[in-house]
Amino acid sequence: MAEIMYWEALRRAHDEEMANDPLVIVMGEDIGVAGGTYKATQGLFDKYGPERVIDTPISENGYTGLGIGASFLGVRPIIEIMSVNFAWLAMDQLFNSAAKVRYMSGGQLQAPVVVRSAGGTAHQLGAQHSARMEKVFMGIAGLRVVTPSNPRQAYGLLKSAVRCNDPVYINEHELMYNLKGEVPDEEYFHPLVGSEVAREGSDVSLFGYNISVHWCLQAAETLSKQFGIEAEVIDLYALSPIDRAGIVSSVRKTHRAVVVEEAEAPVGVGAEVIAIINEECFFELDTAPQRVSAVNVPIPYNHTLEKAAIPNAGDVVERVRRMFGK
Repeated sequence: MAEIMYWEALRRAHDEEMANDPLVIVMGEDIGVAGGTYKATQGLFDKYGPERVIDTPISENGYTGLGIGASFLGVRPIIEIMSVNFAWLAMDQLFNSAAKVRYMSGGQLQAPVVVRSAGGTAHQLGAQHSARMEKVFMGIAGLRVVTPSNPRQAYGLLKSAVRCNDPVYINEHELMYNLKGEVPDEEYFHPLVGSEVAREGSDVSLFGYNISVHWCLQAAETLSKQFGIEAEVIDLYALSPIDRAGIVSSVRKTHRAVVVEEAEAPVGVGAEVIAIINEECFFELDTAPQRVSAVNVPIPYNHTLEKAAIPNAGDVVERVRRMFGK
């Protein structure tokens, strides 16, 4: 296996899928000549040309609609929306067209389109560039939602998404593009459903996705060394459909659960996971499930306030410690 960065894994997946199928195209702002804001399409413009690597105007609703329309005719577009904050502008096309066309046409049409977008709180980008919108996307029937936490997942999920006949939204995180990790040397397709056990444990289940998986792993090490609590970390890389069976299996093993998310708690991933736990294994719980999440405010620009609004590994440790009365 080679150790490469998250953005390099995405770039490799783009390149392989474009080489495999001439109907795979890439669209987005600055993804061509400039190689993409996060370098995920670096070099592809020179290799495949302007008809397959398309620099678009700053019009998310417009170019997302063009890509979705092309997918109805058999093209397989990968659409990059530079920041998830701007995906609000494309929701009509994605939610009302791509997600619904197969059902509304009785299976006569499908939308094999991939939308990639960077979200999350980076460093002092302000409230309008720090959105965590995965909970909005995962609530839309007909739309698959995945969120890779490492380069291996980023590579494999993008490749699987391109070959899927359903529309797929890939939720990336701005702080993870330079994250290094091992990616198989051979071609690898990651399943678009399921979850992964990132760390085995027996005392409490920590559920995270994308960047919060890393907070959970850091917290698990601290909990083990300082308090003798062995936490199991579950990586919820697929948010829709979410891995109900995987969630239940872990909680039945540990009898305690904490869901960790960077987004605000109301109507979020944590709320959905805890609903599943309560429905499926309520009588196996030793204590009430807990959530660790952002403060329910627009993200401040001020660095100190920004940090105060976003959870971290220390917050996870504190919540679990209190759960065990330590």
